[in-house]
Amino acid sequence: MDQTIDKRDEAGDEPGSARPALLDRVPHIPLFFLGLGVYRAWIEIVFVGSFVGFPTAQYAGHNVFDIAMIVTLFASALASKKLGVFYRKKSLHWVAGTALVVSTAGVFASMYAPELAAAIATPAAVLGGFGIALVILFWSELYSCLNPVRVALYYSASIIVAAVILYICRGFLYPWLFAAALSMPPVTLLCLALGFRSLPESELPRTLGGKFSFPWKPVMLMAIYAFAYGLKESSMYAGSFGPHSAFGTLAVALAIFAGIVARGGRFDFGAIYRIALPLMVAAFLVLPSLGFLNNVAADFCVTASYTAFSILIMLILANMSYRYGISAIWLFGIERGVRALFSLLGRETETALSGFEFAGVPSEFVLNAIVIILVVAMTMILFSEKELSSRWGVTFLGGSNAEGDSVIVKKQELANRSHELAKQFGLSQREEEVLLLLAQRKTVGAIEKELFIANGTAKTHIRHIYRKLDVHSRDELIELLGLYS
Repeated sequence: MDQTIDKRDEAGDEPGSARPALLDRVPHIPLFFLGLGVYRAWIEIVFVGSFVGFPTAQYAGHNVFDIAMIVTLFASALASKKLGVFYRKKSLHWVAGTALVVSTAGVFASMYAPELAAAIATPAAVLGGFGIALVILFWSELYSCLNPVRVALYYSASIIVAAVILYICRGFLYPWLFAAALSMPPVTLLCLALGFRSLPESELPRTLGGKFSFPWKPVMLMAIYAFAYGLKESSMYAGSFGPHSAFGTLAVALAIFAGIVARGGRFDFGAIYRIALPLMVAAFLVLPSLGFLNNVAADFCVTASYTAFSILIMLILANMSYRYGISAIWLFGIERGVRALFSLLGRETETALSGFEFAGVPSEFVLNAIVIILVVAMTMILFSEKELSSRWGVTFLGGSNAEGDSVIVKKQELANRSHELAKQFGLSQREEEVLLLLAQRKTVGAIEKELFIANGTAKTHIRHIYRKLDVHSRDELIELLGLYS
């Protein structure tokens, strides 16, 4: 008997709505989702130091900014269950915005009154680190409401936007640069609010319910990449471009963005870490052996590799929150805190060991060897998780009585059961994603919108799923899942 798609699966489709294949490859990107790039640009202008040598930097600059950010990220993660979701806490958004505006004003004021730099430096750096940590968590929470294709598309586009903003700002006179930097915190928060407003109620973040083991595999590898990145930061700052506007950063973001546009839902996300590993090996092993230790080529490879893995970690963690209902504040608070901490350790290690030798071997070569061993070893561990939909070490440890728990536990059970059926019946990764959305009772139109696939493609996937699972309607599929009473 031929499998058919019931009426509910066809809801949301309009007759004759098929578009040319070429147009389907050009996704619509709401501009407010690219506001993430604005805060990236703010960081480089105000605290990275690649634009202006602010007098405050000699008293309390990048390191103090990073420490304040790390403390705020870890504190938010620890308090995530008590704090709940951040997007509803408008007062927290105002606090973050105010902290960033005051921080910006303080740093730039030191250019006009250098004698006040010592007094301004620490408060400005602490406020900046605190405010940007909150903004990072706000955006992480928003991106965790999106499917992986949208996350990769929007995030890579945001990196491109940040680089373009920075290239433009390089031509500004000092007063215009100050005005641009001062406007960035309100702009990124406005974009954030519009992003949340664009989502349906069912897709908005919920309060954390239940306990999960932490996905240590990708986070530890991100830590190693961040440490390696930190070792090279001093040479990057010596050049014309900072880390957020480096050519390696832009090149990888453009490549991933173009790949998603060209391939859509068929884009191989595993290609991202297959790009990251050889670039890091080239930067720390191949180029140094050829005598190009701190040149433009090595910096290009480091920034490109780090950017590629940053995009991958965003995909992995956002997908966990999206699939299982895990708190984005908890996941990203820990991950971004660990990342910033190891980047700081890399910078300090490079400074402390500069000029040292171990048994006649320069310290940089010893560090390079250690970094490569760690990167390769951890990447091999990561390769054991073959798909983006893998669990990456996450295990559901039980629920609690917090508000929203029943919804989150059900989402976890649906994801687990969908994964089991996909493995049992040999579904592809894309078919597993469609199966999960079907299990969540979403229409064909909603599925196509979430997965960025052409009209009619979702129905084709559904037919394949029905045939492989030997069911003939959504009712039979729900019965097979066995999770609804």
